[in-house]
Amino acid sequence: MDHLQHILGEPITEPEEEAFLIFSQALPSQSLGFIDSKTSPVEITVAGRDLTIHQSRGLLTSDRKEGTTGAVIWKVTPLFAEWVASANFLFGTGLLSSDSIALELGAGVSGIVAVTLGPKVEKYLATDQDYAIRLLKQNIAENAPTPVSINKTKTSKSKKAKLGAEKTVSSIDTLVLDWETDSVAVLPTLLDLSDGVDLVIACDCIYNYALIEPLNTTCADICRLRTNSPMKPTVFLIAQQLRLPEVFEDWLKSFHRLFHVFRVPDQLLTEPLREGSGFVVHIGILRSPGSCD
Repeated sequence: MDHLQHILGEPITEPEEEAFLIFSQALPSQSLGFIDSKTSPVEITVAGRDLTIHQSRGLLTSDRKEGTTGAVIWKVTPLFAEWVASANFLFGTGLLSSDSIALELGAGVSGIVAVTLGPKVEKYLATDQDYAIRLLKQNIAENAPTPVSINKTKTSKSKKAKLGAEKTVSSIDTLVLDWETDSVAVLPTLLDLSDGVDLVIACDCIYNYALIEPLNTTCADICRLRTNSPMKPTVFLIAQQLRLPEVFEDWLKSFHRLFHVFRVPDQLLTEPLREGSGFVVHIGILRSPGSCD
């Protein structure tokens, strides 16, 4: 963690103050934050590549109680994807490399982060609830820069972890994982992850109070899977659009209890993610039991 402090500065010690500072800046009006919820497919350019992304307006407007927000592209996703796959400090410091394993929570149907960052790492796991997986696989297969190779892998039918995995393109897997209900305990066996993952990504996954504890707890559980490399802990990277200050503050207080938290400073971000953009990026490193600021 000392290495991160050298790059990012001191970790956040007062989440309430951090929330206040973030929402004190002038924020643009971005409504809910869809790119275009009525069009499919959507043509979009990310990191110099033209992508064709299929959405599902029908899913978004359905009454599915488990949620449908992953059925469309959110504004922060392509901006974050372009930054995280660029020559940023994560690669410059060795926190990410071509040997890394990354897991995304709440990937939605677009697969934009997967097809942008996936080819730069050894393995990329794009996860979401089962309703999103069909379009997620299609978008990855049609937009990934490497040939498609679909091979079924083992799945677990555990009542507690209804997980299904399928290889969709060279280094990119899709996985059914509902972080509100599923256990991550079977991930190492299911996906042959002997020592967890190097990076966990969540992009615009917090938009109401009910999601806060399940997401933060799941992230902590995934980080705890790394047991053989204590000197290189799993990094959790979360990008968000700034909407409701009360929800954000509650998320940050919960996150801070579990993680050492750093806000990625403007000088390390691309311009569309910097202060005043309406977006923010944080990094978390899991706390040791009993640790405190």
